[in-house]
Amino acid sequence: MIASRRNLLLGAAAAASLPRFAIAQADQRPSISIAVQKISNSNTLEVLREQSNVGERIFFSSLWEPLIGRDWLNELKTVPALATSWRRISDNVVELTLRDGVRFHNGDIMTAEDVAFSFGRERMFGDTQPTAQGRTISIRGDIIPSPAQRELPAEVTGVARRSWPALERVEVVDARTVRFHNATPDVTLEGRLSRFGSEVISRRAYQEAAGWFEWARKPVLTGPYKVVEFRPDHSLTLVAHDEYWGGRPPLRQIRFLEVPEVAARINMLRTGEVQFACDIPPDQIDGIERDRAYEVQGGTILNHRLTCFDKNHPQLRDARVRRAFTHAIDRKAIVDSLWGGRTVVPRGLQFDYYGEMLVSDWEVPRYDPAEARRLLREAGYRGAPIPYRLLNNYYTNQTPTAQVLVEMWRQVGLNVSIDMKENWSQILERGDTRAVRDWSNSAPFNDPVSSLVAQHGPNGQQQQVGEYSNDELNRLSVELETGTDRARRKAAFRRMLEIAEREDPAYTVLHQNATFTAKRRDIRWRAAPAFAMDFRQGNWGG
Repeated sequence: MIASRRNLLLGAAAAASLPRFAIAQADQRPSISIAVQKISNSNTLEVLREQSNVGERIFFSSLWEPLIGRDWLNELKTVPALATSWRRISDNVVELTLRDGVRFHNGDIMTAEDVAFSFGRERMFGDTQPTAQGRTISIRGDIIPSPAQRELPAEVTGVARRSWPALERVEVVDARTVRFHNATPDVTLEGRLSRFGSEVISRRAYQEAAGWFEWARKPVLTGPYKVVEFRPDHSLTLVAHDEYWGGRPPLRQIRFLEVPEVAARINMLRTGEVQFACDIPPDQIDGIERDRAYEVQGGTILNHRLTCFDKNHPQLRDARVRRAFTHAIDRKAIVDSLWGGRTVVPRGLQFDYYGEMLVSDWEVPRYDPAEARRLLREAGYRGAPIPYRLLNNYYTNQTPTAQVLVEMWRQVGLNVSIDMKENWSQILERGDTRAVRDWSNSAPFNDPVSSLVAQHGPNGQQQQVGEYSNDELNRLSVELETGTDRARRKAAFRRMLEIAEREDPAYTVLHQNATFTAKRRDIRWRAAPAFAMDFRQGNWGG
C-alpha cells in the first residue's frame, strides 16, 4: 500500500507535536552520573589551561583527541587516533596522514587546516618563538582568565611551549597530509603528538567564540561526547556525539558531579545517585566491597606524588635544608600505613616504560634521620618556621600524608607548619609564605623530557611560577630536548636527577600514585591505568 501525501503530512505533524521526552525515550542508551572530588582547577575545559589529574579523568577519551592516541585499556600503547599513520621525514620533521571523515561536535568535518590552526600562534603559542629552550616563560599560575578576555592567557602559551618548545609550524601538504616542522632536532616528536595539550580543535568554532573564556568552557572537539552544560565547582554534563568516527558512544549522557568529601561520594553510590565514585582511599575499599553490589577497580598509574620546594624562601635557600627534608621521610612507612601496600616507592622521577632511558640503578634519597639532622646543623638552621601550603585531599590521602610528613620532619628538627588553602591559585600564589607544597607528576610519553624537563626544566611549572631554577639543569634540559645520541641523552638525564633530587632539590618523590574507582558491580566497565575514564565502545555494558 502506498501512503498518500496527506497521511504522510499528518504523521509528520503528529510526531512534531509529541512531547520532547517521548522522542528522547527512543534512545535506550543509559545515562550515568559520576561523583568526583574536583572537575576543573581553572574553571575551564581547555586542556592548555587545565593540565591536571582531575582534567585527565574527564578530558581524554571523552572530549579531547590527539593525532596519535593511547590505548587506555592496553598498557597505554601508542595507537592511531585522528591520524591513521605517520613517518619521519628528518630529525626535525614528522609527516602524518589524517583520518578521513572525522566530525567535530558542531558537525564540521575535520580538515588539515583545523590541525594546523590547533598548533598555531592564535590558539597555542602567541608571540613566543620556537627557540624557547633554556629561557623561561614566566607565568603567575594563580590567575583565572576574565570572561571578556580575547587574547591567550599567559598560562596557555606557557604550557604550549612546555609541550612544544621548538615547534616552528605545521605545513598543510594536502587535504589529508600535514607535516610538523621543528626548529631543532627532536627524537620525541611522536611522543609530543600524543601528549596532553596536543589535541585538535575546530578552527571555525574557536574563531567564532565571543572570547577565549567562552571557548574554554564549551570547546568544540572530536571526542565521543560533547559538552552541553558546565557549572564550575558543581557539575559537567556531556552527551553522546553520535557522529563520532570511532562508533556510536554507548552512553546517552555522562554527568560529573563535584563532591569533595569521600564519605559523601561513597554514600551517593550506595543510594543510587551515582553509578561511579572516584578517588577512593585504600582504607575504604574493603568496606565498600563487603556489599557484593559494588566493587572497586584501579591501581598504580603513570603519576608520582611529590613534595616541592620553593628555593627562594629564606629557610630553603640553602640546599642542605631541602636535602634534610628528603632524608627525613620514611616513604615505605607511608606506603604501608596509608596505602595498605597498594602502591610502591619508585626510582625517583622516572617510569619503567622509559625503557632504555630508565636510570635503573637510581633510588630516592634514603631514609636517614641522622643525616637530616647533620645537614640542618651544617646549614645553621635554628628552627625557624617553614610554611607548608596544603589542599584538603585534592590528592587521595593528601591530608593524612601531610600530617605524617610534618611529624617526620619535626623529629629531625624541621619546624614545618601546615597552611590550609582552598584552591591551586592560593597554593601557587607568589609570596613569603610559599615554601613547601604538594604536587604530582605524570609522564605523558615514554621519555624523560615528558616529565623531568616538562615539569621542572626551564619551562616546567616550577620554574615558570618562580619556585626554582638551576643553570646546569636548564642547560641539560636543552640537551635532552634537542639531542639525538641516546647515550648522551641518558647521561644528561642521570645528571639532571642528581641535581633535582640530591644536590639542589627541586622536589622529592614520595611514592607512585594510585587511583581507585568504586562502581556498581553489574556494570561491565574497566578502569584504565590512568586517571582517564574510558566510556567508548568496547568498554561498557550494564
